[in-house]
Amino acid sequence: MRKRALVVDDNGNNLTLEKDLLETAGFEVFVAENASIGIALARKEKPDVIIMDVRLPDMRGSEAAKILRQDEVTRDIPIVFVTASVMAEGKEEIQDIANSGFIGKPINTRTFAMEIGSYIHTHA
Repeated sequence: MRKRALVVDDNGNNLTLEKDLLETAGFEVFVAENASIGIALARKEKPDVIIMDVRLPDMRGSEAAKILRQDEVTRDIPIVFVTASVMAEGKEEIQDIANSGFIGKPINTRTFAMEIGSYIHTHA
């Protein structure tokens, strides 16, 4: 069975790039341009992993993650934050979120899908 990923990013270029890299690696990919749509899609599709930007237009990715962690359906889905804000406060914001990881932007296009896949295998 194909691995299923949800990509949540308000930047269309990032969304398309991440979606294409994951699809090329054999993932089934769902996309959302804001946290609210992402949360709804996560509940509906129950992906194997969620890739989320930290800065989203309607709420911070960390807030969306906390909502997902409180929901029985999405509680155990690994969340990988992909963000350019690699400053201490950016990492601090997400370090307390269970079953999550962090990939800095710009992403490495050669290793991105493998990095995402590693969260599924190690946390599933």
